[in-house]
Amino acid sequence: MTRALVIYCHPREGSFTAAVRDVVLRRLAAAGAEVRLTDLYAEGFDPVLTGAELERYLDAPANRAPVDRHCADLLWCDTLIFVYPTWWYGLPAMLKGWLDRVLLPDVAFLMPDARNDGIRPNLRHIHRLGVFTTCGASWWVTLIVGAPGQRTIRRGLGLLCRPRHRSVLAAHYRMDSSTPESRQQHLDRVAARMDRLLRSAG
Repeated sequence: MTRALVIYCHPREGSFTAAVRDVVLRRLAAAGAEVRLTDLYAEGFDPVLTGAELERYLDAPANRAPVDRHCADLLWCDTLIFVYPTWWYGLPAMLKGWLDRVLLPDVAFLMPDARNDGIRPNLRHIHRLGVFTTCGASWWVTLIVGAPGQRTIRRGLGLLCRPRHRSVLAAHYRMDSSTPESRQQHLDRVAARMDRLLRSAG
């Protein structure tokens, strides 16, 4: 059975991003997946990596203590999905803070040691990666500036996942001038990308 961790990041429940989240959850349910939803704003997640946490950053497994449940969820899942808005060409601070605090040594990656002189991936159990976002800018402006969904998540985090993992991205661009039709088209696109993601055998 698919084990999906959905990281949802938006401060307002009535947002279009919430509608995207609901499509993602419905497609997971239709596929019979076991799902854990992390709603960062609803749980009041603290995105700040403190000096004390940084001091024990390399002290595994003690470094997990402040975010132990999040680390456990990450190590549990085989499918990792992010649903969030793109703000100022970047990830929301809440989501970036989750990456900073949860993608720890001995959780997301392994540090160099006596036999290995480089950092090694530690999320090889994740073979599906989904990114669903909205952008105020157009596609080409987002691409020129540097799309975080592509750069930070699909490329950066993706390097830590299983080789040749399945990855999808769906973004609604020019969100500020969106229409009911464009929003519905995007929700349909999200559903189709989810179905493609879940068809993967890993």
